[in-house]
Amino acid sequence: MSLFKGNEYAISYTIYGEGIPVVLLHGFGEDSTIFNHQINDLKENCKLIIPNIPGTGKSVLNFEQQEATIEFFADCIKQFLDSLKVDKCILLGHSMGGYITLAFAEQFPNSLYAFGLIHSTTFSDSEEKKVNRLKGIEIMRKYGAASFLRTTFPNLFSEEFKTEKLDKLKDLINHFSYISTDTCVYYYQAMIARKDKTFLLKKTPLQVLFVVGEEDIAAPMADVLKQISLPTYSSVHILPNVGHMSMVEATEKLNKILLDFLKEVQVEQTE
Repeated sequence: MSLFKGNEYAISYTIYGEGIPVVLLHGFGEDSTIFNHQINDLKENCKLIIPNIPGTGKSVLNFEQQEATIEFFADCIKQFLDSLKVDKCILLGHSMGGYITLAFAEQFPNSLYAFGLIHSTTFSDSEEKKVNRLKGIEIMRKYGAASFLRTTFPNLFSEEFKTEKLDKLKDLINHFSYISTDTCVYYYQAMIARKDKTFLLKKTPLQVLFVVGEEDIAAPMADVLKQISLPTYSSVHILPNVGHMSMVEATEKLNKILLDFLKEVQVEQTE
């Protein structure tokens, strides 16, 4: 794993393969290893770049020096890609990583071939969700992020996965329990502050990928379906019996979706 050092932050990352750059951004309560099951299939077809968002993995963040915004993380990713001399990429974000993807697409549209939202949404938090996040911050500060994640993380999965893959779920929770309370609180504050990006879908000329879980309660299918017709070019995939975590719940299906999208975008570049 390599390390890029920015101003008041650092990004640890891995790179696999050659070809068109594809960047995978993880979400809240995860790190880059959430995409481990995507690596083998994707690395044969692109230059796969998987960073840890500042605050996770070996990526560091000076919490006192930076206001908590999604736009800040988009700036971090742009500086990181500039350091790799990646002028353009396909950016695919899961959950909070999708929010960063949208902020990146707004600020740096010429740096993208296409982008995708994996169980994510353009909508800002509703007032109810903001209240719930603030309660979550209180709980994390009182009991710690690890305790909070142990309670909330299972809700991101389908009922079938929780029943049949309980050991795998426990392993994931244990693996991500290292993520600090400061990090998780900072991420929640950034998500509370983010603005609605629906307008971006209406104006982007880029291809946009939507991956939707039928049982997703974090990025509900009903919300995402309101957005899929907004871009000029949409690739939409609804996964039955899947919650918020298709990377591990439906690995083969997600990998095929990502590979097909990658091939579509590559075709667009050669026409």
